[in-house]
Amino acid sequence: MASLLIRHREAADRTPDEAAKRIDCHRSKISRMENAWLPISSSELRDLLTFYGVDDPVYVEEVVALNRKGSERGWAQQFDISPPSYVDYIDYEESASHIRSFQPMMVAGLLQTADYARAIYEASPFDIPPQRIDELVAVRLQRQRFLDHAESSRLSVILGEAALRGQVGGVGVMRSQLEHLRQVSDRPNIELQVLPFSAGAHAGIMGSFVLFSFPTSAFSDVVCLEHRAGMLYLETQEETSAYTLTFDSLRSSALSVSESLDLLARVGGEL
Repeated sequence: MASLLIRHREAADRTPDEAAKRIDCHRSKISRMENAWLPISSSELRDLLTFYGVDDPVYVEEVVALNRKGSERGWAQQFDISPPSYVDYIDYEESASHIRSFQPMMVAGLLQTADYARAIYEASPFDIPPQRIDELVAVRLQRQRFLDHAESSRLSVILGEAALRGQVGGVGVMRSQLEHLRQVSDRPNIELQVLPFSAGAHAGIMGSFVLFSFPTSAFSDVVCLEHRAGMLYLETQEETSAYTLTFDSLRSSALSVSESLDLLARVGGEL
């Protein structure tokens, strides 16, 4: 929402001072809203969009509805989440209509068990205190809850075979994780495929990524690339189109859903 406010204000050639005068507030409030540090009410949002020349009533109500949902989803603000870009990532997850995730080396976060997630954090080169690991695991599990609802977004995940065979946390943890993958794949809104070693060179050879698509034209697609210091977000049409093409190519190279489940069973049986 913050980036959308900035985009419309700049397109209308309005300054933060002018926006503040419009809704009768201090300039610092506009700054905090545009930096996602302060929520914006529905009435303020409608007023600012009108001020910025946005006159499509359908579009305005779509934006207002998304903003209202965003306020309801504010649980992430209760945690000491760092870097701040991770909070943005959580918001993208919960507002997207379709999430496409390619993870060649580890199980996607939305499909991880608590023990698997804990093992990932414990393997960090940084000395993370046990209490902090507990908090991070709790955040990861909380992120998964929106998938339990019937109206949840569609989740398409392609895992590399290495993500299945790496014994993260040991044999017991991996057996439970593989069983969890088989269970969640039964959900109608989750599609799980595996890219086998036999695929050889493939479109995702450069690494993992997540592509978010949203239910309204108010937001363009967003690609997230995770790195050690945080998240990098790509939002131009050229960038997101390139990753859409990449994911479609990976889907063609990967095993079918049924073949992927068969491989999950084989790998689990070999542990």
